[in-house]
Amino acid sequence: MIEVHLLILSLALILGFIASYLAVMERDLLKAVGFSSVQAIAYAIAFYILMAPDIVLTYIAIAVGIYSALLIFAISKTERYEVV
Repeated sequence: MIEVHLLILSLALILGFIASYLAVMERDLLKAVGFSSVQAIAYAIAFYILMAPDIVLTYIAIAVGIYSALLIFAISKTERYEVV
């Protein structure tokens, strides 16, 4: 059973790392927010596997909910695409 948890943890961390990289490299700001949300969900899964449910609940509420909503609101007041 331990091996399954380590496999899921490894996959969640790899997915979070890839989503972080894609969020930084993306020129479309709304897609970057989406990648940031995927990264937050992947790290929340990792925290759950590491048996930290209080951190998971806080991280989901802040990183996926409030943070994404605030960024989408800020993007709506500016331009969607990053200018070179």
